[in-house]
Amino acid sequence: MTSTVKTPLADGRRERSRSSRSKIVAAMVELVGKGDVAPSAARVADVAGVGLRSVFRHFDDMDELYREMGEVIEAQVMPIILEPPIGANWKEKLFDIADRRAKVFETILPYRISANLKRFQSSYLMQDYRRMLRLECDTIEVHLPMAVKADVVGTRGLNVILSFQTWRLLRHDQELPFEDAKAVVRRLLSDAISSMAED
Repeated sequence: MTSTVKTPLADGRRERSRSSRSKIVAAMVELVGKGDVAPSAARVADVAGVGLRSVFRHFDDMDELYREMGEVIEAQVMPIILEPPIGANWKEKLFDIADRRAKVFETILPYRISANLKRFQSSYLMQDYRRMLRLECDTIEVHLPMAVKADVVGTRGLNVILSFQTWRLLRHDQELPFEDAKAVVRRLLSDAISSMAED
């Protein structure tokens, strides 16, 4: 009899805890998405509609909150990143990757800027930054023919052109409109691959 009374109460507490945690993560995503690249725990709590203590009851520190935010954003874009590019040859595939990355980078822009600001104080965010750099490189180089891969300088150049950092420079720092930034990337890519081997 006692267990049947306690179970609904325990389930209710767990559900409230999950709900509060979700609200905190959603508040963090909302704040960063709207341009607050370094929101305080107090600001997150305010937007989530919970007490400040609740934030640190659910998250040991802000690093953990950044981790959860990153997982939410990554779940949105990873299927696009990992989808095989379309094209009859490696050059066409790179242009397809460029177009897809424009959409992905545009989606993650405020979140990556936010994480980049904190990565020098966070071992987790630094590791995640390096993981994403490897992913960016790997998803390009897997489509390059051996003759192109042998040109290490040229390959590095392709990685720079199609990197998040280049997109951030064009969209955030230079404040180019989306289509103009995309055109710059395509032009850089076209110039870079024009003298490279076909196969």
